[in-house]
Amino acid sequence: MNRGSKEMTWREAMLDAVIIGAGPYGLSAASHFRSSGFSFRAFGRPMDSWLAHMPKGMMLKSDGFASNIYDPEGRFTLKQFCADKGIQYADTGIPVRLETFSAYGLAFRERMIPELEDRVVSSVDRIQDGFILRLDDGEVVKTRRVVMAVGITHFEYVPDIFSDVPSEFLSHSRYHHDIESFRGKRVAVVGGGSSAIDLAGLMHKSGVDVHLVSRTNELNFHTGPTGKSRSIWQKIRYPQSGLGLGIRSRFYSNAPLAFHHLPAWLRVELVRRALGPSAGWFMRDMVIGRVPLLLGCTPRRAKVKDGMVHLEFRGADGSDQQIVADHVISATGYRVDLQRLKLLSGEIRSKLRALNATPILSSSFESSVPGLHFVGVAAANSFGPVMRFAFGAGFAAQRLTSVLEKSLSRGRAFSPAARLVVDPNDEAQRS
Repeated sequence: MNRGSKEMTWREAMLDAVIIGAGPYGLSAASHFRSSGFSFRAFGRPMDSWLAHMPKGMMLKSDGFASNIYDPEGRFTLKQFCADKGIQYADTGIPVRLETFSAYGLAFRERMIPELEDRVVSSVDRIQDGFILRLDDGEVVKTRRVVMAVGITHFEYVPDIFSDVPSEFLSHSRYHHDIESFRGKRVAVVGGGSSAIDLAGLMHKSGVDVHLVSRTNELNFHTGPTGKSRSIWQKIRYPQSGLGLGIRSRFYSNAPLAFHHLPAWLRVELVRRALGPSAGWFMRDMVIGRVPLLLGCTPRRAKVKDGMVHLEFRGADGSDQQIVADHVISATGYRVDLQRLKLLSGEIRSKLRALNATPILSSSFESSVPGLHFVGVAAANSFGPVMRFAFGAGFAAQRLTSVLEKSLSRGRAFSPAARLVVDPNDEAQRS
C-alpha cells in the first residue's frame, strides 16, 4: 500500500479505512481490504489475546474447520497451515491447541498482510469527512472510516465484591498466560465458564493447589466426538455448524444478517442465553474428580487477612462458607462497555447509540457515528453469538468489504448512520 508523499492534498492523504486490532477479525478484514485494493492501514499486535492473555496449554473449544482466519479466496486455512507444518489436524474430533492457533495467526499475518503495523493507536477523534488517529509514537493518520476489531481485552469483568482486594491478591484470568508462578500456592478460581474451567484444570496439572468456585450447580462441557457415524436423521435434526450441533447453532453461525433483522430485545436475550458458560469436552477429565469444586456457591465478600485472601460465599444449602487462598483469580469473563474504549474521544463515545453498553450497528457494522464500524464481540448484540467466535470473522470481513466496494464505486462515503432502521415502538433501541 502506498501511503503517498507529504505533498498530497487533504483529500488524497485520507485513507479509505483504518483497522484497529490484529486478531482473527482484524486480520480477516485486512486481508479482504488488501485484495480489494482499498487504501488502508492496520494497527495492532498480531494475535495479542491468544499470545498474551490465554493460559499456555489451553485448547480451543471450536472445531478445526471453525477456527480459520479468512482470506477472500480461502487459500490459507488452519488445515493448510497444519499440513504445511506437519501438525495433527482434523475438521472435528481433534482439539486445536492454543499454540497452534497462535502460530497460524502469525503465519497468516506474514503471508496475507505483511504491511500490518505492530503499533498502538492511542486516540481516535472526529474530523470533517472522517477521523484523525494518533499513534503512541506521535504519528497522525487521517481516514474516512475506522474498523474497531479490538477483541475482548478491553472488557474484562471483575465483580464488585472484589473491588477492595489489592491487585497482589486478586487478578483477572486474562493476566495469566503463564501459570508457573502459582506452583506450590493455593489459588481460588472464581467462575463457571471456559476460562475458569480451563485455568483450573491447567493449574492442577501444573501442581497448583487450586479450587474452583462457581455459582452454577453443575459445570457444563461441550459434547465430545462419539466415534460413530451419525444417521441422516441425526444430521437433519442436529446439523453441524461453526458453533456446534443443532438448528439454533446453525442459524447463529450461518445467518448473522437474518439475526440482525430480529427485534433488538430478542437479539439481546438470545445472545445472553445462547451458548452459555461451558468448556470443551476434553477438559472434563482434567477437572472432574481432580480439582476441588465448590459449586452452587455465590461469593459474598473477599478480604485480606494475615497475608491471605479470605473468600466468603453462600453455599448451595444456604450456609455461609469460606476458603482461604494465596490468590484469587476472577475468571468471570468479559462484558462489552463502550465507555471503556478510552482511545475513542469523549465526543465520539457520547454520540454512540448503545444497547446494553454495546453499539447499535447497521447491517454494514456501522455505528451511529458515520464511518465508525465495530466487529467481533462488540457486534454480538447486533449479529448474534457467532461474533464471539473466530468463525464470525469471515462474514464480518466479507460484509464490510462488499459495502465499502459499493460505496467507493459510487464515489462517496458510507451512508450516514441516520439511515439505521429503528422501530419507534422498540423501547430497547430507544434506550
